[in-house]
Amino acid sequence: MTPVYGSARRSGAGGPWAMFRPGPRSALPRLLTWTPLGPRDNAELAELIARSEAFDNPPYRTTAQETSEYFVDPTYSGVAGRDDTGVMRAFGLVRLRPAGEIYASMTGTVDPAWRKRGIGVALLHWQAERARHLIGAERAGAPPGSAAATAPAHIVTTVLEDDERMKDHLAELRFEPRRWYREVRRPLSQEIPDVDLDGFLSVEPWSEELDEAVRRAHNQAFADAGSGFMTPEEWRAGRAFFAPQWSFVVLDRSGDRARVAGYALSSRYEQDWEALGWCEGYTDVIGVLADYRSRDVGPALLSAVMRAYAADGMEYAAAGFESDDPSGAIDLFRDLGYTATRGTILYGLDV
Repeated sequence: MTPVYGSARRSGAGGPWAMFRPGPRSALPRLLTWTPLGPRDNAELAELIARSEAFDNPPYRTTAQETSEYFVDPTYSGVAGRDDTGVMRAFGLVRLRPAGEIYASMTGTVDPAWRKRGIGVALLHWQAERARHLIGAERAGAPPGSAAATAPAHIVTTVLEDDERMKDHLAELRFEPRRWYREVRRPLSQEIPDVDLDGFLSVEPWSEELDEAVRRAHNQAFADAGSGFMTPEEWRAGRAFFAPQWSFVVLDRSGDRARVAGYALSSRYEQDWEALGWCEGYTDVIGVLADYRSRDVGPALLSAVMRAYAADGMEYAAAGFESDDPSGAIDLFRDLGYTATRGTILYGLDV
């Protein structure tokens, strides 16, 4: 099992912890004592994930600040398994996010010392059952006849592309691969190309004043790709490692009011650098509006972020992007000298 597979609205009838329901699918192994998982458990949760990551040695490390974000979604349901001494040895979490369609995401891990005892598989079964319950409660709580009452719903989780055991477990639960996430990296010792933009386009530093316009542009850009809408609250969440000095916006000033043509937002994940063996700047999200995709906006943004990383002494530029094709469309990155590294697959189950 990978270190972590996977990332207040109504919690449904019976409250947030009406989870211990009878049935063969929901039975959790009695090797551990199972209790509800909540924000007060975050320090123990972060320690458990740290033990998993130390054993599996992925090229990243998860901080307690990041795990605290697991509990931001208003509707979530989690369970923690502890041994006889009270140490947390496993966890499973389901988070619900209605966004037109309903998504229930599953996250979890098992302590390396407690693996291969059936705990991970049992957690997956529990999570899938709990996700169905939360989705049913969400639909039942919506006004009769409303779109929310009949909204399509999906249970999703992510897994590293080389984790065959987890992929097999998900396939047994009838999950299917839906999207592929690809990591890319480029040494900054290589020459960074100059990219000239035409007309009234210009690369400008990100600023607070531009952020709302960037959010609207993001929703427009990703709606074209079939992705969900982000509210202002969702857009601002999870920025603990956001690096504004490494983030840029391309503006079109050809009209009376400047329009966002593209954007690249970066983060500084210093906690990963020891595991990686180098320091890097990471482009979390890059987007270009459809009208500008033939005008070198993407290359100009990546060139700007690479120069910013290099100016701050970073050794590499890294980024991640998603595709509905397992081959991954990496032309933009490849043309600028990035090479593909690890990948993650999003598995989904329609309910």
